[in-house]
Amino acid sequence: MYDLLKGLRVVEGSAFIAGPSCGLHLAQMGAEVIRFDAIGGGPDWRRWPVAPNGASLYWEGLNKGKKSIAIDLGRPEGRELAVALATAPGDNAGLFLTNYPVKGFLSHDALKERRPDIITVRVMGWSDGSPAVDYTVNAAAGIPAMTGPADDDRPVNHVLPAWDLLGGAYAAFAMASALLRRRATGQGAEIRVPLSDLAASSLSHLGQVAEVLHGGDRPRMGNDLFGAFGRDFVTADGRRLIVVAITGRQWTGLVKTLDLAAEIAALEAELGVSFAKDEGVRFVHRARLFPLFERAFAARDSEALKPAFDAGGVTWGEYRTLHQAVTGDPRLFTANPLFETLTHPSGLSYPTSGPAATFAGEERGPVAIAPRLGEHTDQVLAELLSFDSGTIARLHDEGIVA
Repeated sequence: MYDLLKGLRVVEGSAFIAGPSCGLHLAQMGAEVIRFDAIGGGPDWRRWPVAPNGASLYWEGLNKGKKSIAIDLGRPEGRELAVALATAPGDNAGLFLTNYPVKGFLSHDALKERRPDIITVRVMGWSDGSPAVDYTVNAAAGIPAMTGPADDDRPVNHVLPAWDLLGGAYAAFAMASALLRRRATGQGAEIRVPLSDLAASSLSHLGQVAEVLHGGDRPRMGNDLFGAFGRDFVTADGRRLIVVAITGRQWTGLVKTLDLAAEIAALEAELGVSFAKDEGVRFVHRARLFPLFERAFAARDSEALKPAFDAGGVTWGEYRTLHQAVTGDPRLFTANPLFETLTHPSGLSYPTSGPAATFAGEERGPVAIAPRLGEHTDQVLAELLSFDSGTIARLHDEGIVA
C-alpha cells in the first residue's frame, strides 16, 4: 500500500473483475474506496474460487483495502442512499466507479443533477450497452480462432480475462486523468470503458487490424511465437522449457549456449539469410530451425541448462503449475516483497499482494484485507452523510441497510 492518493474518495458500485480491480488499484495507492453492495451480496459475492466454507476468494481478493456498505438497492430509500454516497461533497470526492447500466438511477445524468462536477467511470460490455463479458468479447474479436494447436480448428478460450484486467487498469487511468482536468477547470466527466472497445483498440495498437486486412487472418500455430523465434522444448530429463529470441543478443546467446553455431551457420549459408539480424527470418524458417533445437534440448538436462542459459543471457522460462510457482518461486511469490501472509474474512491465511508497482526508495505500507460485507455501513453513513445514530438505527430496523 502507498499513500499517493491519500485523501481521495471513490465510491464503487460494481461487480466481477474490471470495476472492482479499478477500485483495488486506487485503494492500494491510498484512496478511500467505499463499495456499496446489495444486502446479502451482489452477483460476485459467492463467485469461485471459494474457500471450504463457501466464502469467495475471488471477492476478497479484488476488494482488499476497501470499505463496505450494504444497502437494499431494490427500495427507493436504498437507491437514494447510493446516489447520496456517489455525489457526496468534497474537492477530492465526487468520483464514482460502476458497471451499472448507462440508464437508470445511477446514470451519469441523474448523478450530475446532484453534483455537476461528478466524474463517473462506467465499465461496460459492448459500447452500445449490450451485455458482454471478457470471454464473449474475446470470441467476437477472433482471439480463440488464433489460439491452440495448428492441427485443430476448434476455438480455444483464454483462461486469463485480459480485457477485464486491462479495463480495470484503464478505468483507473481515465479517472485520474479526468480528476486532473477537473482540478484545473472544474469540469466533471462521464467516462465509458467498454470491454469491446478495449479489445478493438488493443488489436489495432498491436498492428493486427492492419495485418488481417492486408494479409488475412493469422493462422493457429500452437506454441510457436509469432514473428520471431520462441517455443517450448523438452530436455533430456523430461522438463519442458520455453526460450524466446526476439533481439539479436537473445538469439546469439541461445545459439552459443546450445553449441549450435556451426549448424546455424550452415543453414544460413544454404538459405542465404542471417538469423542474427532479422527476427522475422527466424520465424519464417522455424520449421528448419526447430529440429536443431529439439535435438540440442533433448541432449541436455534441465538442471545443467538453466544456469547455462542465465550465464549466456538467454531469455527462458520453465513450465509449471500455479501451485508449483506459488510454493517454490522466490521471485514471483515466496520472497516477493509485494506479498504479506494475512488472515482474511474467509478464515484462510495466505500470501496477499499489495500494488504491483514499486516506488523505488519509498516504503510500502501494510497490505489491507477485504472488508466483511457491510462492515463499514454505520461509519460511512455517519461520516459521509452526517446521519445521527437514531437515523442509522431506523435504517437498520427497516432493512434498508445492513
